[in-house]
Amino acid sequence: MTTTPTLPFAFALSLLPLLAGAALARSTADQMLMLDPTARIEQRCNARGMGLLQREHKGLHPDELVAYAYANTVVDHGGIKAPGAAVRSGGDWYHLSYSCQTSHDGMDVTAFDYTLGSIIPKGEWDAHYLVAP
Repeated sequence: MTTTPTLPFAFALSLLPLLAGAALARSTADQMLMLDPTARIEQRCNARGMGLLQREHKGLHPDELVAYAYANTVVDHGGIKAPGAAVRSGGDWYHLSYSCQTSHDGMDVTAFDYTLGSIIPKGEWDAHYLVAP
């Protein structure tokens, strides 16, 4: 005898992708909380920077950001200043300077300001930890 799933069972099955997504988000958050606070702030701010650049500069598709490429970063009070950052898009690296503020735990970006600069010549890449895609 074959039975068809009842509505509650079918409904529960339809929720599996949503539950899996929530578990993945929770897992990512848990992993971020395991990072050193300085690394967590830098990772969150780098991700925000790449997202903003992609939205605000239609020709850019950032896939990598190095906060310390041309100058050391300064992290204090839940924020980071990266005056010598570099961002890669379409196989080219660009100068970038940013300032970012996060929540107390470093998980949420509360403010982000940046200045996008010119293309970095390939001859400078190796000296500044910049790699080809």
